[in-house]
Amino acid sequence: MGAIAHWFRVFWIAAFAIVICMSAGVAQQNDTGPAIGPETNLPLPRYVSLRAGEANVRRGPSLSHRIDWVFQRRDMPLQIIAEYGHWRRVIDRDGQGGWVHYRMLSGARTVIVETEDLILRSRPEPNATENAILEAGVVARLGDCNPDWCELTAGGYKGWAPKTAIWGVADAEIRD
Repeated sequence: MGAIAHWFRVFWIAAFAIVICMSAGVAQQNDTGPAIGPETNLPLPRYVSLRAGEANVRRGPSLSHRIDWVFQRRDMPLQIIAEYGHWRRVIDRDGQGGWVHYRMLSGARTVIVETEDLILRSRPEPNATENAILEAGVVARLGDCNPDWCELTAGGYKGWAPKTAIWGVADAEIRD
C-alpha cells in the first residue's frame, strides 16, 4: 500500500507542476486593448532592456530550473511575453529566450540596429540632414516615436531612424 500511495503522490505533484507551468504567465485578454500581465497589470507583450551586464536565462520561472544560457549585454532590448511571480519570460530579437528574474530587467527602453549603416537623421524625414551612421548591432536609447520613425541616442549622437531598421519597438507604437 505504501508504494501505491507514493506513486499516487508523485502523479499528483507532477500533474500540479504541469498545470502551473502551462498557466505560468497567462495574460488576461482585455476586450478593449492588449493582453494584460497577471503580475504587473502592464501590457503583454512589451519591451524592456537588460539592467545587468549578465542575466541567467532559465528554462522555467524559478531558481530550481536549469540555466539555458546567460544574456551578457547590458541595455540589450528584450520583449516580455509572459509573467509568473517575480519572473518574466523574455525573448530577444532572434526569438530566443526564457525566464529571467524581474530585477535583471529595466523599464528603460532601448533598441538594436538591424540594418547595416543606419543613418540617423536630424528630422523624421528620408531627406533630412545626416547626424550619424550606426552599424548593425548597435544598442541605442529609444526616444520619441511617430508611426514610421523613432528618435535614437547612441555614442553621443542623436537622430531619427525608420522603425523598420530597428528592433525593440512595436510597429504601431507611438512615444512622446
